[in-house]
Amino acid sequence: MTRTSDHGTATPVADRWFFLLSVFLTAGTIIALQIIVIRLYSISGWAHFGSLVVSVAMFGFGLASAIMCLGNDFFNRHRDGIARIAFLVYGPLIVLGNVCAQQIQFNPIFLLADADQFWKLLFNFISYAVPFLVGALLLGIAFMTGSQRFQLTYASDMIGSGITGITCLVLMLVIPPEYLLLLPLLMWWGSALLWFAMSQDRRAVGMVSVSALVAVGLLFALPQISVSPYKGVSYAAKFPDSKRVYHAYGAHGLLEIYGSSYFHFAPGLSDMASLNMEELPTNTYLGMYIDSDGPIGIMKAIPPEQEIYYRFLPMHMPYLVQPKPDKVFIVQFGGGISTRVALAANAGQVTVAEGNPMILKAFADDEIRQFTGNILADPRLSIIPMDGQLFVRATEQKFKVIDLSLADSTGLSSPGGFAVTEKYIYTREAMAAYMRALEPGGVLAVTVWNKENPPKSTLRLFATMAEAGHQVAGKGAPNSFYVLHVPLSTTTVLYKQGGFTSEEITRLDAHCREMAFGVVYRPGERFQGDGVRMLTSYSRSILEEGNIDSPDSQVETPEDEGVDTSVSALYSLLLDRMMHREDMGLLKLYPFDIASLTDDRPYFSGYVSLDKLHHFVGRLEAISDEWGYLLLWFTLGQAAIAGLVLLSLPLIFSWRTIFSRQAGKFGILGYFFALGLGYILVEIALIGKFISVLGNAVISTGILITGMLISTGLGSLVSGYFLEQVKTVMPRIFMAIAVILGIYGIGLDHWLPATGSLEWRVGVCILLLFPLAFLMGFPFATGMSWLARLGKEHFFLWAWGINGMFSVMGAVLVPIVAVSVGLSANLYLAGALYLLAWPCLFALLRPHHV
Repeated sequence: MTRTSDHGTATPVADRWFFLLSVFLTAGTIIALQIIVIRLYSISGWAHFGSLVVSVAMFGFGLASAIMCLGNDFFNRHRDGIARIAFLVYGPLIVLGNVCAQQIQFNPIFLLADADQFWKLLFNFISYAVPFLVGALLLGIAFMTGSQRFQLTYASDMIGSGITGITCLVLMLVIPPEYLLLLPLLMWWGSALLWFAMSQDRRAVGMVSVSALVAVGLLFALPQISVSPYKGVSYAAKFPDSKRVYHAYGAHGLLEIYGSSYFHFAPGLSDMASLNMEELPTNTYLGMYIDSDGPIGIMKAIPPEQEIYYRFLPMHMPYLVQPKPDKVFIVQFGGGISTRVALAANAGQVTVAEGNPMILKAFADDEIRQFTGNILADPRLSIIPMDGQLFVRATEQKFKVIDLSLADSTGLSSPGGFAVTEKYIYTREAMAAYMRALEPGGVLAVTVWNKENPPKSTLRLFATMAEAGHQVAGKGAPNSFYVLHVPLSTTTVLYKQGGFTSEEITRLDAHCREMAFGVVYRPGERFQGDGVRMLTSYSRSILEEGNIDSPDSQVETPEDEGVDTSVSALYSLLLDRMMHREDMGLLKLYPFDIASLTDDRPYFSGYVSLDKLHHFVGRLEAISDEWGYLLLWFTLGQAAIAGLVLLSLPLIFSWRTIFSRQAGKFGILGYFFALGLGYILVEIALIGKFISVLGNAVISTGILITGMLISTGLGSLVSGYFLEQVKTVMPRIFMAIAVILGIYGIGLDHWLPATGSLEWRVGVCILLLFPLAFLMGFPFATGMSWLARLGKEHFFLWAWGINGMFSVMGAVLVPIVAVSVGLSANLYLAGALYLLAWPCLFALLRPHHV
């Protein structure tokens, strides 16, 4: 094989199609492994740790760049031999790395309380880091080989990654999750064959084929998914009479349905049901789990004589105000409980939205159809196969009742690390859209799980709905809400267009007394009491004593004697202030941030500010549902420390011999820092933005990765035509990127279409993405090309590592910034970073010697 000399002389190999295709497949192997590990980890462990997997992958890139930078001469002399060894072991390591990580499960809730959890996490990190390190070494060798025409090499890398991203999405529809690793194995084998074909190394071709057979054998022989004992489905599987009655897989996840007499969902069911019904329905629910999380209750068809059961559920409340409504909209079908309540209330027409096609397919299964009485075939139902909040924002239809109930299996934010997810279904803009879709006198009912103590997500929901109510109803908002709760079970918020009448309030009050529901807000009734003293006392109980034992417990210290610190009183106080917009500064006395959700900040997480975190040391159970957010900080610190160490190694060991005599070293650091961090900020922030219109994180990620990486690869190709005009062209590129990012930060939410088919919405997203991503393909390829031209081989590898390591930090930084100040802030920050790269480029362009 012809290859570059130690001094970077141009070589024929960089022009060969075999070489470019090998780079294409190597890059595809790495991105496929990354996406599939996230998929497998979401089933077996915690979906939140997608950011951890990205960090692990980029750590491999940083470590590879440090090793290659320190041993640059050695790698140039032994490049073929190192590549051969790396190719031969890569496939088996892909399988074994996943198997090892799957066997050692950890629970993030106990990470600081149990030292063993830290070692388990470290073992997971190392298990996944090894195959990514080998893949990064292969890609680094390819970059060294093709350095003189780097824009072509980089384009192959990015286009290969992009096409693989959409390929992974398609294969998830047809291949069981445990066999998805076949894709990176196939791409690795193909890449190796092409690489060895260039050098006519027939022996290596045979050896890597044997290695591929070993890897596939390991894939089928060893368990690729070992579900954590801490996940919901693990508990269901342990019930004595547990039986899995259905399972399916797809891009939306792994869906499983279990049957057991131990399932007793009855969300918010009044205790009065057992006293007033001759016989309660038995074996009423199946448990549905998506990626092992759940359960979501699937309710069976009960006989007509037992349909009074529905009156004891809080979801029945809107039908007291609107009996026998002619048009009802169910925002999310889920397990079908809200749909059953609407049908039992004799609704004329029920429109039901469900954005997960796997759920609708499950309900068409013979066994599930028989259990539910074939609910989807009811002639009164009209199924909308899309996300409910998208439908409401686009439709001109009006409804008497709109129901949004139990859209999450266990609550607004699931404990255990899954808290940092976009919840566009609950944002202020979505709530306002629901309210505007009501007919005169229509009722919006939102029922959520309320199992937190102390409460956080429910209060954020209150703030969100109050703000939306003021937008829609103006001064009439205080008379438009009625709120009740079942302690440690559910909370229901009712909003009526035009406000509740005294007769309706009397009817709701009577029903709540009959059901023993607690009313925490009603029109015309103001909270009586010293709000400052109450919140101060309540906060002291949480931050200092930590002695709130039950939702309505009284805490009486000498300074708090006689102060009501029950959750009911807390709800009444805060709702009163939110609805009447009085003493809003009082909300700051509460120890958690309960600011409303918006489309730019759609997160039920980030309740604990860093200045109050020390109060919870030793009492972390009080904020267990915040682990998804807190672990982002942990991962960011981990990535920052690892990145600084790896990037410092070449400086420490090679300063006198290499770096001290090289010009523009700090400009190179700044340039690739800005590009690495800026690119990933844009990529992950736009995934979050696109979810709002594509309705699904998996689809959004697949479309974003494919569209952005391919567009970036095309930009890299075109950048090669402007290398000689770099000093005049690149400033315009940087300015254009910054301007587009600023415009997108301001207007993207308004331009993304909520209407039309999924194909139309995907097309618009790609069209909006292309010009930005195309231009973002110029800077990295241009910078690396000029490092090669200037003979700065050590900087070439070091720069690649800088870019990768700061991408690690950016992957974790995006959700932290989004939770704190919004997704758009990431786009503004990225724009500033690309402007920072502008002057750094001129330092990079300084000649080899000072």
